[in-house]
Amino acid sequence: MSIPDIDYSELQGRKVECPEQCGMCCLCQPEVLPQEMAFFRQNHPSSVIRSKSQDRHFCLAMKKGHGSCGFLNGRRCDIYPNRPTYCRQFPYHFYISDKIHVELDLSCRGAWTGKGNDAVEEARQLAEASEKRLQDALKQATAVYRDFYSICRDAGVMADVSMIRMALSMNIDKFTDPAYLAKIMERSLEDPKMNLDNLVPDGKFDMSEMEDAARDAALGSMSSDDPMCVPVYCDKDWNWNMFMATKDRIVWSVMDDDGDLHEKGTAAPEDIRLRPLEEGGAEVLRDYIAMLNGRESFLGSVFYMMDQLDYEDDLANAYYGSMCVAILDLMWRASMLDHFMGTGMGAEGMKEAIIFFDMDRLDAPTIGAFV
Repeated sequence: MSIPDIDYSELQGRKVECPEQCGMCCLCQPEVLPQEMAFFRQNHPSSVIRSKSQDRHFCLAMKKGHGSCGFLNGRRCDIYPNRPTYCRQFPYHFYISDKIHVELDLSCRGAWTGKGNDAVEEARQLAEASEKRLQDALKQATAVYRDFYSICRDAGVMADVSMIRMALSMNIDKFTDPAYLAKIMERSLEDPKMNLDNLVPDGKFDMSEMEDAARDAALGSMSSDDPMCVPVYCDKDWNWNMFMATKDRIVWSVMDDDGDLHEKGTAAPEDIRLRPLEEGGAEVLRDYIAMLNGRESFLGSVFYMMDQLDYEDDLANAYYGSMCVAILDLMWRASMLDHFMGTGMGAEGMKEAIIFFDMDRLDAPTIGAFV
């Protein structure tokens, strides 16, 4: 596949390294592709199992069924030269819509150091190694997107994506203000076809509604007692932090290298309130919003939601509303990390929240596919 066929713009100017102490990506259960099965059947037959997903693909077994990969020992991979393709690709995500885009998983701490390999060149090499797989996925996803656009036009809910994104970019500083987010969410529900022109937040707004929306968005992904199904936050000390939520309690635990959980603290969800941004926090949040605004997987998740809601909402309403929910989710997670760990709401605190959030964001359902 020729290089111009793939969009690497999100990776421009970035370097990525793999910190030896981390191992966070090894908490993700990797698929084993058909061409990789021979090695594992011959050398490690008991380490390959069927996944629990609908397609029942083959994947590597995890410690105790929910810990890190069985081949990770001392935070080092025992089969590194023969690791599966999905392990090699991390932290690059190849998103397939009617085009191919490479997105960088910012939950990887090695994406923040400014050291390591050139991200574009590394992703190019990975793409070349998976050319046929990417081409096959592109054919399938292109057909899905073509059908989606046709349905949207027939339903009268299609809009110019480039104009929607441009309008958000022109107002991006306002998207760090909860009052502005509240106004957008209100308008997205009330206006048949909303836009951001002359949108001014109310002097007074119902903060409790915003608290509820933020809390619900964040807790949605934490509401499981299965460590394989909740987001992981790898902190500065390389601890694997997990947060599991029930209706009345959030449990913060740290998973050890053997797959055992050790409880560190608890809190009632309603005791964690959205905290105001501190020095530098708005700038870090704004830059992340700009990245989301350019991500095709985010757009694909908006399309997925529109399809689930039977094409009732105009694309602009769905897009701006989804962006608000994502921002509130991130801000609430930042507040939760500050509550448990004192990370703050400034530049460093928001960076840590993004590290906690981004893998979950990339895992959101979409009409396209990550391969």
